[in-house]
Amino acid sequence: MANGLSARRSLRLPEPSRSLPAGTSVGNGLVAPEIQYQYYKDMVVSTNGHKPAVGNLTHAAMQAATPACIAAIKACQAVAASCLVAIEVCNAALLLPYQASGMNVYDMREPCEKPPLCYDFSNVATYLDRAEVRAALGVGQRKWSDCNHVVALGFELSGDWMQSYEKKLPDQLGDGVRVLIYAGDQDYICNWLGNQAWAQAMPWPHRADFAATSPVPWMAGGKQAGTLQSSHGFSFLRVYDAGHMVPRDQPANALAMLHAFLDGEM
Repeated sequence: MANGLSARRSLRLPEPSRSLPAGTSVGNGLVAPEIQYQYYKDMVVSTNGHKPAVGNLTHAAMQAATPACIAAIKACQAVAASCLVAIEVCNAALLLPYQASGMNVYDMREPCEKPPLCYDFSNVATYLDRAEVRAALGVGQRKWSDCNHVVALGFELSGDWMQSYEKKLPDQLGDGVRVLIYAGDQDYICNWLGNQAWAQAMPWPHRADFAATSPVPWMAGGKQAGTLQSSHGFSFLRVYDAGHMVPRDQPANALAMLHAFLDGEM
């Protein structure tokens, strides 16, 4: 290292620069499973524009199963080999009961019309199969798949699903990188209750400041389109009347959100 520094000085080389992004945003993500899985039992009986998805007995069973799920997720943080157990225990107890209702896990207002993704994405496959698109992407004759379960299984076996990733954000905030977490409030799979909870619980120097702020109305197109909680470059936005894919469900409001974030308004 000393020789390298001497060479740099003798050659008058510039010091390497570090380029930081202006901001980081995560929409309806699974970021902190240990916290987020605690909120399926609450979201499943929520009534913000829709009926509860399950009855009292199923809800009670989900409540009873939640502590074992959270314990399994905690074990996964320490021993990667136990992560598959956490996936099986938690999803069987907290996701399958909702799926059994026949409703869309990505939008609680709608039935799941085309399992397993609930939406008809055939137009995407048609577009990507066009010769000029294949040529532009350089994919040859490889076939497009909306969800590749072989790839997904690799992530599951490595423990990726149940790991906590909010630890990556405090350093960014400390370097002046703004962070926006947003969630459509009709999503079940990565619901706004769980996302709000981990955003409020994340350890960082201004956690208390963030917790002390109250959500305020967020306006888009002259109407209230959600609620926004912000402090010291960190924001949580609840987007009204949107499911897992906010740009799909509320395109105009999603664009307004993007512009506000890029302009430093949140």
